[in-house]
Amino acid sequence: MRPIRLPEPPSPTIGVPEIFEGGAYSVIRRAVIIGNGYPGSENQSIGLVRALGLYDKHVLYRVTRPRGGINEWLLWLPVSLHQKLDYLIQLIQIYSRGRNYVPLPLENGGGSVGLASVLEADVKQIVTMARQTFEKDGPLLVVASGRDTISVASSIRRLASENVFVIQIQHPRSQLNRFDLVITPRHDFYPLTPQAQEQVPQFLHRWITPREPPDRHVILTLGALHQIDSATLRSTAAAWHDEFAPLPKPLLVVNIGWPTSHCRYGADLAKQLTAYLLNILSSCGTVRISFSSRTPEKVSKIIVKEFADNPKVYIWDGQEPNPHMGHLAWADAFVVTADSVSLISEACSTGKPVYVMGPERCKWKLSDFHKSLRERGVVRPFTGSEDKAGAILPSTTWQKQQVRCVKHLLSVDGGFGHN
Repeated sequence: MRPIRLPEPPSPTIGVPEIFEGGAYSVIRRAVIIGNGYPGSENQSIGLVRALGLYDKHVLYRVTRPRGGINEWLLWLPVSLHQKLDYLIQLIQIYSRGRNYVPLPLENGGGSVGLASVLEADVKQIVTMARQTFEKDGPLLVVASGRDTISVASSIRRLASENVFVIQIQHPRSQLNRFDLVITPRHDFYPLTPQAQEQVPQFLHRWITPREPPDRHVILTLGALHQIDSATLRSTAAAWHDEFAPLPKPLLVVNIGWPTSHCRYGADLAKQLTAYLLNILSSCGTVRISFSSRTPEKVSKIIVKEFADNPKVYIWDGQEPNPHMGHLAWADAFVVTADSVSLISEACSTGKPVYVMGPERCKWKLSDFHKSLRERGVVRPFTGSEDKAGAILPSTTWQKQQVRCVKHLLSVDGGFGHN
């Protein structure tokens, strides 16, 4: 993929970082991604690196937490402390069972999460590499995403500020000057709005972040960054042609996530979604349903029970290959549960109709995210009455409006990503 230039700033107060002014390849020729093992976070970093033309010139490192047992209750701890505590717990377990001491690995969460093939993020190693290769290869681009990567990314910049350019994706909550650039959804700044201030007692304001508006080295997006662009959709469409081309059209793809603290739901939403899908089924040629690995069983069971034997409906069983990319390329329309900013952002960036299920259940900054999408005409709520309005596919007028909105969203001051 050819390198791209960041879009022109919408106002003179926000500038393109000097390091990118001549296009990515003029200065940056390689990248390091600091991931946390979660696809939703890592896809954002990979998407940015891909857009800069560095997809085949990056190395992925991970900051990984121990998993299982008591570790699920320790996710609030800083990741370095969590790793050391897990190491200590394992030592205690070994000695309490009367076994001989065996050195335990600290890397990749003790090897319990299947990440042995990915390098554990080591600040000293990355800093040394950046310094030693600077004369030959120029500065190293470091892209990190997620709370667990903040300390690693900021440490790399502190120790090798002359040799690296560090981008932190998702809001780091405080001390933004620890990074060269911060890319975060605009709804992360929702706590600063008058509406949010009214929802929180005055004495709690100082504990809620962020506490300061974005400065000149913060880029706000409307949704999440991702890997979806027109070239990806074209190649994916070709790769999945044999499976999707013969399907009766229109093809409706339904993506179901999982309840979160800002968007709670359960069996009630599953029953409502099932009823709505039954209402519009006659206007669809094919319906394909995908669950997240974290979708509650009480949600998936209701939907599977209703549609498992319906010849129009295909339900992905979770086995590889994952058809998600094929769905993005071949779908005519999407229904997505309101909990996932990433899934909604990817679907919207295809330029196809997107219906959201359950946005009224969302609160705080996620509610603000959905409000922004609706105001721009990018999504509509899924009501189950679409068939009565003329089919699941909207009018040509709305499709044209959505394309205009998507183009607007790709600007620095409000983009989903980089399409």
